[in-house]
Amino acid sequence: MKWSTKIGRFAGIDVFVHLTFLFLVAWIALLHWQQGQSLAAVLAGVFFILAIFLCVVLHEFGHALMARRYGIQTRDIILLPIGGVARLERMPTQPVQELWVALAGPAVNLVIAVLLYAWVWATASWEPLSGLTVTTGPFLERLMAVNVFMIVFNMIPAFPMDGGRVLRALMATRLEYSRATRIAASIGKGVALFFGAAGLFYSPFLILIAVFVWITAGQEAAMARMKSSIGDVPVQRAMIRDFKTLSFYDNLSRAVELSLTGTQRDFPVVKDGILQGILRQSDLFKALSEKGAHASVASATQKDVTTIDDTDTLETVVNKLNDCRCHALPVTRRGKLVGLVTSENLGVFLQLRATAAG
Repeated sequence: MKWSTKIGRFAGIDVFVHLTFLFLVAWIALLHWQQGQSLAAVLAGVFFILAIFLCVVLHEFGHALMARRYGIQTRDIILLPIGGVARLERMPTQPVQELWVALAGPAVNLVIAVLLYAWVWATASWEPLSGLTVTTGPFLERLMAVNVFMIVFNMIPAFPMDGGRVLRALMATRLEYSRATRIAASIGKGVALFFGAAGLFYSPFLILIAVFVWITAGQEAAMARMKSSIGDVPVQRAMIRDFKTLSFYDNLSRAVELSLTGTQRDFPVVKDGILQGILRQSDLFKALSEKGAHASVASATQKDVTTIDDTDTLETVVNKLNDCRCHALPVTRRGKLVGLVTSENLGVFLQLRATAAG
C-alpha cells in the first residue's frame, strides 16, 4: 500500500504502518498536552496509543496465524489510523474455516482483556469505569477497556469487521457463497449509513469509519460476484493467443518498436523457443533511461516470473496477478508458451460474460 513504511517482520509476516497513523499519534499527544500541560503527559499519551496498536497487531496476527493453519499465507499487515488489516493471499473457501479465521482476532483481544482484568483485580487498582477517559484513568484499566471495545466493535456484523465475516460464514453454511456475501455486504452498508449519520452529531471520526465500511463492503460484494462468475473457467478461454515475444538476444530498440506498433505493454522473452522471463513496460522505461536503446533485452528481463498453466482457473489468475502485483502473466502448456493473460483482457472477458448472461 502507498504511503506505508515497514516497521518489522514477525513470524514471517511483514508489518507496515501507514503514514497517516502519525496524525493519530499527533492528535493523542495534543489531547494529553491540553490535559496535563507537560511533556510527561504527552509521552504517557503516546505510549498509550502505541500500546493500543500493539494489541491491534496481535489481533491481526491472530487472523494470520489461524489462516496459516489452513494453508493460507498473509501478504502483510498494515496499521491504519482506524485499525489494522491483515492482507491474506485468499479467503478460506470453506465457511467453517472463515469462521475460525474471523474469530481468531477478537479471541486475542479477549485473552488480553482477561489478563489485564486479572492483574487489575489482583493489585486492587480498580477504579469505576465511569471515571475512565481517553486521557485519564489507570493505564492498564484503560487498555483493558479498549480491548473490550475492540471485541464489541469488531463483532459488528458488517464488512470489513470480523462480525461481517462471521455472519457470511454462518449464512454460507446454508446459502450460496455469493448470496451470503451480498446479504452481509448490504448489512454492512446499512451500518455505514448509521455510522455516517451518527458522525454528523457526535464525531467526524465516525464518518471516516462509515466511508471505509461502505467502500470495503462494496469491494467484498464485487469480489464475490467476480468469483461466482468465473467459477471453474479455464484461463485458455480468456487468454490472448495473438501476442508478440522478444528474443533474449534482441536490443531494447526492438521492444520500443513493438510497443509503438501495438497495444501490448509486457513482452514474454524467449531463448531458442523457451520462455526466459518477461520484459515489463516499467522495466523497459527504466532500462532505456539508464542504458539506452542499444542495451540487450536480457539486461532488463524479469527472469523469476510467475506463469499460469492453460488449465488453471481464472480465479487462480486473479490471485496470482494480485500476488505479483503485475499486469500480465505468460500462459504455458506443458512448459511451452501458448498465451498471455493481462488484467485488461481479463476485465473485458468478465464484462462480455456478464453481458451475455444478462
